[in-house]
Amino acid sequence: MRHSGLPDNIAFNSVETPNVPPAMRSEEGAVVLGGGLAGLSAAHAFASEGISPLVFEADDTVGGLSKTIVRGEFRFDLGGHRFHTRDKAVEALVRDLMGDELRQVGRKSQIYMNGRFFDYPLKPLNSLSGLGLPTVARIIADYMVERIKGLFQPDPGDSLEDWVVRNFGRKMFDIYFKVYSEKVWGIPCNRISRSWVERRIEGLSLATAIKNAFSSAVGRDLPTLIDNFLYPALGIGRISDRLAEEINRTGHVHTGSPVRKITHNGKRITSVSAGPDGAPMEVEAGHYVSTIPLTALASMMDPAPPEGVLAAASSLGYRDLVIAAVVVDKPVVTDLSWVYVPDKDIPFGRIHEPKVWSPAMAPEDKTLLVVEFFCFEGDDLWNSTDEQIMNHSTKGLKKLGFLEPEEVSEGWVLRIPGAYPLFEIGYEEHAKVVMDYFSNFENLVIAGRSGKFSYLNMDHAIASGVDAAKVAMGKAV
Repeated sequence: MRHSGLPDNIAFNSVETPNVPPAMRSEEGAVVLGGGLAGLSAAHAFASEGISPLVFEADDTVGGLSKTIVRGEFRFDLGGHRFHTRDKAVEALVRDLMGDELRQVGRKSQIYMNGRFFDYPLKPLNSLSGLGLPTVARIIADYMVERIKGLFQPDPGDSLEDWVVRNFGRKMFDIYFKVYSEKVWGIPCNRISRSWVERRIEGLSLATAIKNAFSSAVGRDLPTLIDNFLYPALGIGRISDRLAEEINRTGHVHTGSPVRKITHNGKRITSVSAGPDGAPMEVEAGHYVSTIPLTALASMMDPAPPEGVLAAASSLGYRDLVIAAVVVDKPVVTDLSWVYVPDKDIPFGRIHEPKVWSPAMAPEDKTLLVVEFFCFEGDDLWNSTDEQIMNHSTKGLKKLGFLEPEEVSEGWVLRIPGAYPLFEIGYEEHAKVVMDYFSNFENLVIAGRSGKFSYLNMDHAIASGVDAAKVAMGKAV
């Protein structure tokens, strides 16, 4: 079983954490497990209502996947994380926290496949020149066939493959979705649950994408087609840092403190043990919110959950991530927010250049390319040396035309276990068994992507944490 976390040797801007006594009891206080966006948002909501929160975070800093790593003059996120939302309350919270740190960034993304770059979202002329008229005609014909099928067979099936074929057609699935999705998730598309892709590109079909290509007014509210987003000048991790700074005014964000045991009486959580090796704290509180991985939460319960719950939890998996940050001796390499790489001959899946998002992310005469490898902990890629990962990155970036190997001056490799819940067909039933068990505890609320084993964007994670605190406090959501 894999738990989310980062290696201890990763350096970044740390938030000062007040000293926390080795024993603590507060019937009016709140304990939040996990210091990612959801956990910090929950703690911030408690603090805003005068309830002193205590946050336990296993890593040496806050933010989870939404953190910014600092290496000398370079700053980079664990993959590019943009902030955009239709939730006015979440937007107001972030704007209030960040003030003039926020900048608006125009999105420009491309896909590299079959040796060519294609605009994303779809642009007809670009697609015609790259794929050719016969292939584009086949894409449209397949899409029309699926539209007709939908009149007689509205439910396409349970898998990502079923859903994408119905909404985009078989040819489009084969050209783009199949190879990229299997690179990201590491399992065949007929084993990936459609629920993930439905939420990821909710409301998008080939028809919507084509219409958007001719009119920006069409589909502009769809997150996957949005043209602009907000981004802190010093990296996405500043949102988490600011949340922690505000929480520490009345409560405590305690980093380097993994949760070790959760004691309960079957109806209520009675205490939590957390802290560094050799110095755990036993904490009692009136409210508990958990955002740590659902599998980890189940394994920490004392007494242990029933065997059926533990079996369901062990059936839930995670996809892991290796990141290479490659320093290039050029002022800038691209003008792109992201490059998606489904190409089978290139081992990584996505690239972003932090300096395109904010000039403050690198010095004037150099830039950084952040390369994402999707893998499973313990596989050949995960076990590759840092030098091998950097070589894979440099060769792939050269093939894309972004650099020559002699232009790479240095770089860093990070391994992030448990980065994403693995949405394999059947996961919802397993997750429900575990969530149903935890619903029996009247003073525990679960939130966040890993906590609820659910796909959440940044804004959804923030809202999830805020809502969890409101539920804990008995307020309407």
